[in-house]
Amino acid sequence: MMFTKTLGLAALFTTIASALPQDSMVRRAGMVRRDGGGVTITNNLQQDVYAWSVAGDVGPMETIKAGGGTYAENWRTNPNGGGISIKLALDPNQHDVLQFEYTEAGDTIFWDMSCIDMKPGDNKFTEFGFAVIPSDETSTCPKAICKAGDKACSAAYLQPYDDHATHGCPINTALELALGQA
Repeated sequence: MMFTKTLGLAALFTTIASALPQDSMVRRAGMVRRDGGGVTITNNLQQDVYAWSVAGDVGPMETIKAGGGTYAENWRTNPNGGGISIKLALDPNQHDVLQFEYTEAGDTIFWDMSCIDMKPGDNKFTEFGFAVIPSDETSTCPKAICKAGDKACSAAYLQPYDDHATHGCPINTALELALGQA
């Protein structure tokens, strides 16, 4: 009988918790990790950047305002077992997409930057550069910096098999991706 009462209380708490407002991370498809790791994207460009977090499904479009706007996401897992891709574009139609991609593997977060879906040549992301830097400068997590104008940056995927551009960090690492001024 005690088990039944305990189970009933657990169900009640679950129902109440599900009715409470949830943050945007929880509403998206995928399980959110709550151990301090994640990515913050800062838009230093002089135009808005549009972002979509993609797991099994494409999340809602977010606008990262020009001149310092930010978007943050805690590490989360993809319900289908694949990775997560945060797609960044300079127009809401997802043309010339720069991607920040990550996958959890136990206590490690593997991540990369991908330029594969960007039009070669004239693109604001490569024109003004981008950089991924761990927020803890003493971290063993590597940086990935593509300087302004570097259209052949080895720190990002340019071809599907550029596996040298994948990095691994402790799961609680916070990364900062700056768009522009790299």
